[in-house]
Amino acid sequence: MADNPLIELYRDDWLLAVHKPAGLLVHRSPIDRHETEFALQYARQLNGGAHVYPCHRLDRPTSGLLLFARDPNTASAFGKALMAGQVQKSYLALVRGWAAEQGVIDHPLREHAVDRRCRGEPQPVREAITRFERLAITEIPVAVEGYPQSRYSLMSLHPETGRKHQLRRHMQHISHPIIGDTNYGRTRHNHYFAERFGYSRLMLAATGLAFAHPATGQPMKLHCPPEPSFQQVLEIFDGGLPASLPD
Repeated sequence: MADNPLIELYRDDWLLAVHKPAGLLVHRSPIDRHETEFALQYARQLNGGAHVYPCHRLDRPTSGLLLFARDPNTASAFGKALMAGQVQKSYLALVRGWAAEQGVIDHPLREHAVDRRCRGEPQPVREAITRFERLAITEIPVAVEGYPQSRYSLMSLHPETGRKHQLRRHMQHISHPIIGDTNYGRTRHNHYFAERFGYSRLMLAATGLAFAHPATGQPMKLHCPPEPSFQQVLEIFDGGLPASLPD
């Protein structure tokens, strides 16, 4: 197995928090059967070979904070808190255009079938809510889509529900798709950033989790700065990443 790509951020008797790089699956997926490396197995390495249990989902192309439970009871307790809306998640995203300074996206979403063979079956529409704040804007003198300049926003996103690809689909819904999103983004902008920086990645990073500790009840706030490949792209903003980020 290759060197462990996870960075340990926090550990106690019940929890293990790590930074997951973009491109790494959390666990085995029926869609990516050929993959052999997963965050789950690397987290188990960090846990001395003992089993760990993912507390939440993080899409493969999304980097950032990922929390594991070190025993099934802790995993179950965290899962119940997550379902009850008692866990606050924070993300950073680079999006096309100048978004509103703040707002709420209340747009129900259909759950995507995990198995592509089930596409023909009807999917329920579920409530999906995302709060957002705009942290910075920029305009660069490059004609990506026909205009002389191209505009971008750095966003802080806070999903209040946990639908599949919710943040990516919600930002597309308000016409501010995330840069590097090959499913819901804008191809010309994705190509521009890939050519300018020499690599292609989804500009979405999980940066914060706030919750009551499932074993002790103590309030927890875990934070994780975006990885270097994300921060490099933020050079398009004067000063790069803002010095202070919202919780």
